[in-house]
Amino acid sequence: MITPARTSLHLSIKLFTIFFSLTFLANIGAAEVEKSTIAPVHEFMLDNGMKVLVKQDKRAPIVAMYVWYKVGSSYEKGGSTGLSHLLEHMMFKGTEKHPTGEFERILAENGAQNNTFTSQDYTAYYEVIASDRLDVAMELEADRMRGVLLPPVEFKKELEVVKEERRWRVEDKQTSMTYEQFQAVAFLNSPYRIPAIGWMNDLDNMKVEDARAWYQKWYAPNNATLVVVGDVDPEAIQAMATKHFASIAKSEIPAVKPQKEVKQIGMRSIKVKVPAKVPYMIMGYKTPGLINAKQKWEPYALEVLASILSGGDSSRLISKLVRGEEIASSVSASYDGYGRLPDVFTFSGTPVKKSDVASLKKAIELEIENIKTSLVSTEELERVKAQTIANEVYDQDSIQHQATLLGFLESVGLGYKLMDDYVENISAVTAEQVQAVAKKYLVEDQLTFAELVPQAIDPNKPKGVAPRFKR
Repeated sequence: MITPARTSLHLSIKLFTIFFSLTFLANIGAAEVEKSTIAPVHEFMLDNGMKVLVKQDKRAPIVAMYVWYKVGSSYEKGGSTGLSHLLEHMMFKGTEKHPTGEFERILAENGAQNNTFTSQDYTAYYEVIASDRLDVAMELEADRMRGVLLPPVEFKKELEVVKEERRWRVEDKQTSMTYEQFQAVAFLNSPYRIPAIGWMNDLDNMKVEDARAWYQKWYAPNNATLVVVGDVDPEAIQAMATKHFASIAKSEIPAVKPQKEVKQIGMRSIKVKVPAKVPYMIMGYKTPGLINAKQKWEPYALEVLASILSGGDSSRLISKLVRGEEIASSVSASYDGYGRLPDVFTFSGTPVKKSDVASLKKAIELEIENIKTSLVSTEELERVKAQTIANEVYDQDSIQHQATLLGFLESVGLGYKLMDDYVENISAVTAEQVQAVAKKYLVEDQLTFAELVPQAIDPNKPKGVAPRFKR
């Protein structure tokens, strides 16, 4: 499975009512919210370099177990794009101990849910299973960490599945195609220009030896993090992890050379001409992430700014451009500052029939200018921060959400302890800081603009069919 973007600590704004959110914070205070959302994380390191993170949550007799590998499409080079995602598919194709099909059969017999996903920064595999069956899932994950056979016949089959997946997810979806082209233009040197699913030409020329070399290079205990959240005892998990993973030899993980993005020195634009019914646009401004921000408050201010602009029905872009002026049928702003490399602050939208892309772009730029020239009111700022914090507090009800936060923060190099300060950092954002980041980063010289220009649709062209599930 491809994740559309790197996971954000603030995964999505849920539409809690303003009254509830503000009353909630007023009654217990931001500091108490922070304390109430943080359960102890127990950290262990096996002798082979594998990190183990355990968080106890005994509300239900289940557990979420994730194995995170520090490798994704941003580690790939020209000619080998798509390797991380293809290898994700091949991880289900059997080991000497568990032939093809056994992995899924055993998990199903034990009532587990399982899946996997590849991002630009990591590849993760997970099981959600009854806590008394965790040993079964852990044994299976340990077995395929170094034991996958990668049979050529299965590789050839799965390669065709991935190519069909690319056609279905990207080439037959106009907005996805536009986003892929946008990324390739927005970044010159950063590997974030590489699509996680890979370029078709690279897939056409991929060999099983490529996947085998990639597997041997990156899939090792000292390049992985085991995360376990749920109804477990931390010491018992340490013993279980030692039992299954400690005997796996560490590897020499290659150093990743820095690929610092070339400074942008002027606006870039691209027109994507593909068969489509409606136009579409993407605007992206270069911004820092937590990994490289010189002022550590800036990413949090950018996140609040994104929420002010499109964090729910009461946000500026939705209330003004969709419901008010009726310029757009959809519009959004998003910021992800939690990758291993800096990214972009993105706007995207579709104009209504009576409008056009140029008018929508102009309207968005006007809203940006309003932020730059007028401070956000105290009432609006507190409402947005309350929604953001309430979202994160209530997302802690999910053990998978907790495990995801721990795993991806470790995998991108930020460290899981960053989540401890999230509420405090969001609460501390001021109107002046929101205005400052808008003035500093949402400027034309750092802008990449992509426009989907609809072309005639061939009525005789067969519609894409979703590829079979990789297992």
